[in-house]
Amino acid sequence: MKHRLIGILLLSSIIVFSCQKEEKAKKYEADILQAMSLLGDSLTIPQRSEAQLEKLKANLKEAQANFDSEASEMSTIWLGRRHAYLYDYKKAIQVFSEGIKNFPDSYKLYRHRGHRYISLRQFDNAIEDYEKAHQLMKKGIMEIEPDGAPNKMNIPLSNTQFNILYHYGLAHYLKGEFEKAEAIYKECIEYSDNPDLVVATTDWLYMTLKRQGKTDEAKVLLQSIDSSMEIIENDSYLKRLLMYKGEYSADDLLKTSGDDAALSLATQGYGLANWYLYNGDTTQAKAILEQVVSGSSWSAFGFIAAEADLARLNKN
Repeated sequence: MKHRLIGILLLSSIIVFSCQKEEKAKKYEADILQAMSLLGDSLTIPQRSEAQLEKLKANLKEAQANFDSEASEMSTIWLGRRHAYLYDYKKAIQVFSEGIKNFPDSYKLYRHRGHRYISLRQFDNAIEDYEKAHQLMKKGIMEIEPDGAPNKMNIPLSNTQFNILYHYGLAHYLKGEFEKAEAIYKECIEYSDNPDLVVATTDWLYMTLKRQGKTDEAKVLLQSIDSSMEIIENDSYLKRLLMYKGEYSADDLLKTSGDDAALSLATQGYGLANWYLYNGDTTQAKAILEQVVSGSSWSAFGFIAAEADLARLNKN
């Protein structure tokens, strides 16, 4: 009897331990899962090196301390951005949403929340945020937006007005609403005040026009693009545009290396796939789109756009 009781207790302990282990595994999966892709795949927080994590977590700790000291519009924005740089977009959205309750007229908070809705494939929510941000933002001026991850020159290149319009147009583009995206990108050009912003906006506007069959208008856009442009960040966009002009081959566009290889593949690969798509080679377009979504940069705009196009192609 005694041995039987001990056996029952041991079995109960094993069952409890197994359940606890299973619960921990489920919690871990829930914590790292951010969203589902447009193709039905799990999008999870990627692994980082210890050195990267240490720096990012230190930045988050500082942002949290600043927020705790004074929950201002700007400290809220930075707290959300620091969570986003750790790929915790759900937490970033939560922070921005709380900020909007406190600062309902903050077009900057809407701008940042909308960006992370795009990251999580919630395009309708993003459009709603950017529509609101566009209504509220100051027009005719350019408010410099500080970088969370400074470029090699440590020079902030973008402005809030540009970022609102750029992402607003992108959200419509990702839904296949190209006419709406076109109008927004044309306004965005007015806030593209340096070569990096010019090539980024021009590229998406070019693709938007081509997807509508507006070939002549798209061709005119390329007249202002040349290889002598001094680009600090957006080399991939310039290469895409130069490929459209015939100055780069398709093979050149897919040659990527270095730390940003995955991001370059998403950006340049999508541009090339789209080029094949609107030139009628659906087979080649689909093959490259599948190559893009096999990469790791799932929050890159080219990656998301590749998902959106593949999802549409798979329905046909």
